[in-house]
Amino acid sequence: MDKTDSSEEMVFPPPELRDAWLRRFQEASVQRLQTVFTLKAATQQMTNVMNEWLEEWAGSPARFQALALLWGAGERLVPHQEIIAALQVKRASVSAMMFSLEQDGLVRSVGDQEDRRRLLATLTPKGKETIEAAMKTCDIQHRKALAGISRDELRLFQELLMRINSGYASVALQNVKP
Repeated sequence: MDKTDSSEEMVFPPPELRDAWLRRFQEASVQRLQTVFTLKAATQQMTNVMNEWLEEWAGSPARFQALALLWGAGERLVPHQEIIAALQVKRASVSAMMFSLEQDGLVRSVGDQEDRRRLLATLTPKGKETIEAAMKTCDIQHRKALAGISRDELRLFQELLMRINSGYASVALQNVKP
């Protein structure tokens, strides 16, 4: 299947897995599994499509997010730690991405004069031009992709996703092993 093909016809989980799951777990468990499969498939589809949209400018959704954070900060220097927290990724991932953005001439990082352990980032003029072009493309494409969903539905979906995120974060903090 092409990476941008629609997955509307696919059933999550596949019938064989659903049946096997039902032999071991209750129906509610299958629904949770179906939710995870569907969310993962939707997320992957979004990532694949956005990679294509952003290839010319930002290169990836993560790079887009980092550039957008810096753009939103205006002239304020943004600590790398703030980018790590916003993207919810490991320090090494942000370090490598920021290095790459610097190599591409989109970002400039400097040491914090008050705390030499911290790096602060800002957009270069090229970075500002790049993120503005990427944002324009994303706005147009998101408007098309989400045309059938009302603003109220989007707010509800965001709320549900935040609750799911919080639930998984809570379980991760508990370090629960079955």
